[in-house]
Amino acid sequence: MEFLEEIRRRRTFGIISHPDAGKTTLTEKLLLYGGAIQEAGAVKSNKIKKGATSDFMEIERQRGISVATSVLAFNYQNIKINILDTPGHKDFAEDTFRTLTAVDSVIVVIDVAKGVEEQTEKLVDVCRMRKIPIIVFINKLDREGKDAFDLLDELEKKLGLRLSPLSFPIGMGYNFKGIYNIWKKNVNLFESSNKQKKTDAFNYLTLENHNLIKVVGKSMLDDLKESLELVQGVYPKFKQKDYLEGDLQPVFFGSALNNFGVQELLDCFIEIAPSPQPKIADNRLIHPEEKDFSGFVFKIHANMDPNHRDRLAFIKIVSGEFKRNTPYYHVRLKKNIKFSSPNAFFAEKKKIIDISYPGDIVGLHDTGNFIIGDTLTSGEQIQYKGIPRFSPEHFRFINNDDPMKAKQLNKGINQLMDEGVAQLFTLNLNGRKVIGTVGILQFEVIKYRLKHEYGAKCTFENLNVYKACWISVSNQESINYKEFLKVKKKFLAKDKIGQLIYLADSPFSLQMAEQKYPEIDFHFTSEF
Repeated sequence: MEFLEEIRRRRTFGIISHPDAGKTTLTEKLLLYGGAIQEAGAVKSNKIKKGATSDFMEIERQRGISVATSVLAFNYQNIKINILDTPGHKDFAEDTFRTLTAVDSVIVVIDVAKGVEEQTEKLVDVCRMRKIPIIVFINKLDREGKDAFDLLDELEKKLGLRLSPLSFPIGMGYNFKGIYNIWKKNVNLFESSNKQKKTDAFNYLTLENHNLIKVVGKSMLDDLKESLELVQGVYPKFKQKDYLEGDLQPVFFGSALNNFGVQELLDCFIEIAPSPQPKIADNRLIHPEEKDFSGFVFKIHANMDPNHRDRLAFIKIVSGEFKRNTPYYHVRLKKNIKFSSPNAFFAEKKKIIDISYPGDIVGLHDTGNFIIGDTLTSGEQIQYKGIPRFSPEHFRFINNDDPMKAKQLNKGINQLMDEGVAQLFTLNLNGRKVIGTVGILQFEVIKYRLKHEYGAKCTFENLNVYKACWISVSNQESINYKEFLKVKKKFLAKDKIGQLIYLADSPFSLQMAEQKYPEIDFHFTSEF
């Protein structure tokens, strides 16, 4: 019974948004209200010395953006919460897409002034495709922005969501007074005097409270009552079953920076959000309640502590118990591995744990045994699906800028590629190394990290490539395939695990290759 109780009390979720919507700030405030930290940091502020807890890489602190998913865990009202704070910037979207395979639900953060933005649409599409339960948090209500109902309409039209507001703002922008909590049917008015520390709310159990009328004003309360009637008439009533099936999305309003609405979001989240869910493997559905352990690697991060040059593989536990010093079967390598110091996370802070349960994220010290997508089990031969690598958008040769540091450069490139920061292709013709990325900013991150974490310098050289296509063919002895290998010799490369890649230099070249070599399949993701 203790095992089942541990599963039921876990909530593992991701926070996603377009850059600058306030995702990392919301993460900080959830930690603050959850009692995990006493003072919240800010992602961008010259006045606040303390940085955001989840932005632990030096480049993140300098740029004021998240470039890697960070994992944070804390207990709140006897619920074990695992947060995965993801990068919002489109150049690091692949890390976010991979992270979505490890969560059971998500919170989507929307900027009240900007509404639905491009990156939000892409991420929500992935969530809807995978039927991941979504909660929407409309942020920055203390700033001038769009009307609440206009925003709700935009969310429905652009994201294809079916919304059910569970809180509603009292005023907006300069007139913002607080929120009415539809879920608990009470009013909370807040002070914004201390943005870094938790403040107590003024709580009114009824809209007819005389003190509330004095503080807010009769006209604003009348507007609120009208809005609540409209919400009740237009939007479906919240049903947890619909939310868990991905067919209904609750909405909360607030301002993470000023502590508005975060407590309401957290209190509702632990009640309605799903505990660990079953996951599809290649041959069956795995349930968390199963006794045998299984899990998969969704992220690898080198040098979380630059002083120790440590490399950690993040594993999501899907079923059974994961125990320290117990041998587990590495499906791809077909061998047993024992882990003496598995870690639980609080951003960059780690502690060794003896036992973990489904829903938990565990960090395993890695000496090169893992790649993203690897499966660990108690012995069963299964492989979890759904962690693809996408064809990059940008390609550049990488050159060594310091011949004395060739070894450091090679080590750095290999470790960063294992993390999934970018993809490495080696040309068959001359062995030159090509880096492929989803966004231009990733080249800057690679250059920075190679220099500061490995002491290696590199330069990049442009390469005219339109798409990298993974190649598969049923008959490698066919004349058609052999002709392709001969004609396209200078455009062929191998990825890091030895799969054949065709680097098409234009859409026309790719189209002609598909027509001329019908026996060959060209794939834009590596999972086929």
